[in-house]
Formats: sequence, C-alpha cells, structure tokens
Amino acid sequence: MKNKAFKNISDEELVRLYIDTQRNLYFEELYDRYVDKVYRKCLSFVKNDAQAEDFTHDIFLRLVLKIGSFKEQAKFSTWLYSITYNYCMDQIRIVKKQAEVALDENFDLEAEDDDSELAEIQGQSLKKALQKIDPDERAILLMKYQDDFSIKEIADTFKISESAVKMRLMRTKEKLRKIYTENIVFFLIIIAKAIWFWKK
Repeated sequence: MKNKAFKNISDEELVRLYIDTQRNLYFEELYDRYVDKVYRKCLSFVKNDAQAEDFTHDIFLRLVLKIGSFKEQAKFSTWLYSITYNYCMDQIRIVKKQAEVALDENFDLEAEDDDSELAEIQGQSLKKALQKIDPDERAILLMKYQDDFSIKEIADTFKISESAVKMRLMRTKEKLRKIYTENIVFFLIIIAKAIWFWKK
C-alpha cells in the first residue's frame, strides 16, 4: 500500500532521498508505485504469470543496483521502463537461442503449439501477431504506442539514431500488419473448412 505521506513527492525526489539516506521506505514507495506496471509489461513479453513475477522481481533487484546512476535526464518512469524492456528482451533472446539449439528434437511439439494458438486466434489476433515479431520490434512498438516514449527516448534506450528508430517503427508496423492479416485469413479458412466438413 502506498504511503500517504509520500503522496505529493515525485518519483525523482524519492530517488534522491533514497540515494542520499539509503532508507528503505523511499525505495519501497517507488516499488509500490511501479510493481504492478512493471509486472504487466513483463506479462506482455511472456504469457506465464509466474515467469512475469520472476522477471519483475529481478528487475527491481537490478533497480536497487542501478538507481545511483539515475541522472534525471528522463522521467524516472521512462528510465525504469527502459530497464524493464531491456531485461525482458535479454531473457527472451536467451530462451530463443536455447530453443533454436533444440529445434530439431522439438519440431513436432512446437508445430502442435502453433496449431493450438491458431485455434484461439479469434479476438486475440493482434496480441498473437505481437508475440510473433522479434522482441526488439515488439519493444519499440510498445514503447511508442503503449508507454508514449518519444523517438529520442527510444533511441537512447536502444543506443541507435532517431532516424533508425523511425525506420524500425515503419518496418515493424508493416510486418505486424502483414502477420495480423495472415492470421485473420488463416482463421477464416479454418472456419470455412469446418463448416464445409460438417455440411458433408
């Protein structure tokens, strides 16, 4: 529960107070303000509640270690979300690399998983499409359109130029649109085949 005594104190001031005093109550207030938001962002990268909770825990551990480097060049929330996105992308890359190593052994199982996802596509097509693009691409879209990051803030997070961010946004939106459309078409084909089968 958020401490009412801190109601009118900004995130940035809480950071300064924590760095200056090392008193846990200031960090705990920051934690209370952002733990749910960080968890939801983690959940947008992984579909597992427990895994999202683990990610959230690890991110706040990182925050304790990194908080002394916060320079107030951006809002605290933007800085924290950058840490969150980078951590989630790193974890997903690790899992993806491990999956590629075991691809041959698990090919049939993965194919079944894809089929089960396609069966659930109605009403969730956009969410599914987001899961099918690369973590970096998904992060850029979420930063821009969910969290209102500026182009400069995204560029700083990824350590690329602003023009590169704009190009990636354009390409990713086009890629997402294509995947989304293909998902819808595939779903309609499945429905049509099912109707044809039952009418036989």
